[in-house]
Amino acid sequence: MDSAVLQHSKLSKSKLIKRLFLLVLGSALFSVGLEIFLVPNDIIDGGITGVSIMLAHLFHIPLGVLLTVLNLPFLYIGYKQIGKTFAWSTLLAVLLMSIGTALLIPVQPITVDPLLAAVFGGVILGIGVGMVIRSGGSLDGTEIVAILLSKKSPFSVGEIVMFVNLFILGSAGFVFGFDHAMYSLIAYYIAFKMIDITIEGLDQSKSVWIISDLSEKIGSALNDRLGRGVTYLHGEGVFTGEDKKVIFTVISRLEEAKLKSIVDEVDPSAFLAVGNIHDVKGGNFRKKDIH
Repeated sequence: MDSAVLQHSKLSKSKLIKRLFLLVLGSALFSVGLEIFLVPNDIIDGGITGVSIMLAHLFHIPLGVLLTVLNLPFLYIGYKQIGKTFAWSTLLAVLLMSIGTALLIPVQPITVDPLLAAVFGGVILGIGVGMVIRSGGSLDGTEIVAILLSKKSPFSVGEIVMFVNLFILGSAGFVFGFDHAMYSLIAYYIAFKMIDITIEGLDQSKSVWIISDLSEKIGSALNDRLGRGVTYLHGEGVFTGEDKKVIFTVISRLEEAKLKSIVDEVDPSAFLAVGNIHDVKGGNFRKKDIH
């Protein structure tokens, strides 16, 4: 293979602007969720951020300083294990988050109801984290570990982060009281759900299997009208012993209704199976990448 192909290609200007926009907006949302909703109500976030909140409360150290200092070792791990671009994106996100929390300290909280703070703070926090991950960075050291583990495990980034944070959030009971620890668990559960939704978006992929006597017509129709590549697989019916041509393709969930309509038009009696899949890479399956 040509060595030029293996070299890291630079991002186009439009993609770079999109990444920076997501990174800045995500960091800003995280700061708002933290300082306007959670911290004033003694509700913590998970990971290094949660540890920083508790240490800031106990030792009266500025939260922004702790967020930066405690994340530095994980930035080094990210640089070594994931790459330079990831590390620089994460460093920028952490610095923006730290500055944002410092600027928002004088701002009065929107609500003093801990349940409302947990719900809305968790939503805003999760969207912010998801945006930063989509931009190629991270906002917390535990997320760096989670991104690495998610590549070798069946768990999503959000699920891994939550497993780790159950221990950190539980310790909040000894600092702020166990009622606030329970509110923290509510906030983080909402946040980790929003992380996955923000990362996957409406472009979540679905696998489709179709068995029909008119497989070639259906395949051509899907290719022409849906813009999706299809793969023909050879199968054999157990009861009939007949050879069957099986269609396999991957679509976004927004395309599911159109696909079903196309299949029904060509062959109403076709067997159709649709399932959720976590990730797709290569081929003509995805029309665009999330990063």
